[in-house]
Amino acid sequence: MNVLRAVVCVCLLVTAGAVAAQTTSECPSLPASSGLQWQSLVQRDFILCKATAADGREVLSLTLSARNPELPLNRALRQEKGSFAGETLYWYQPDLGGQKPPGYDTRRITVVKFDKNRFAQIALYAGDKSELGSLQTLAQGMNLTPSAVAAGR
Repeated sequence: MNVLRAVVCVCLLVTAGAVAAQTTSECPSLPASSGLQWQSLVQRDFILCKATAADGREVLSLTLSARNPELPLNRALRQEKGSFAGETLYWYQPDLGGQKPPGYDTRRITVVKFDKNRFAQIALYAGDKSELGSLQTLAQGMNLTPSAVAAGR
C-alpha cells in the first residue's frame, strides 16, 4: 500500500510540474514551432524562465529582475549584435576563467538594462551554430509580458 501511495504521489508531482512549466504567464510566449517549454520560478523581486528542448536540455534562460546582476561582460568576449524587447545588445561568450568546456563556442550571455531598476539577463546554451542562430532570433522576437513589465520586474 505504501508503494502505491508513493507512485501516486510521484505521478501527481510530475503532472503538476509539467502543468506549471506549460502554463506560466510571467515568461514571454514561445512560438509553438520552437518545440521549447518554459519552467519558471517567480519571486517577489525576480522571474527566472528556463526554456527546455524536447530532449530535456536547457537551451535558454531569462532572468527579469529589479537588481543589476553586475555580470562582468568582457569586451574581448563580445560576439554578435542583437536585440531584446526593443533594446540593442551584444551577445558575449561567458567568462569561465579561461576554461572552454564542450559547447563553449555556442554559449552566449548578455544583460539588458531597461530602466533604472529593470534588467534582463539572458543565457543561451546552443548545441551548434545553427541552434545558436535560432535561439538569438527567438530572443530577439520575445515580448515581455504586460504583468512582468507592470510589476517592474
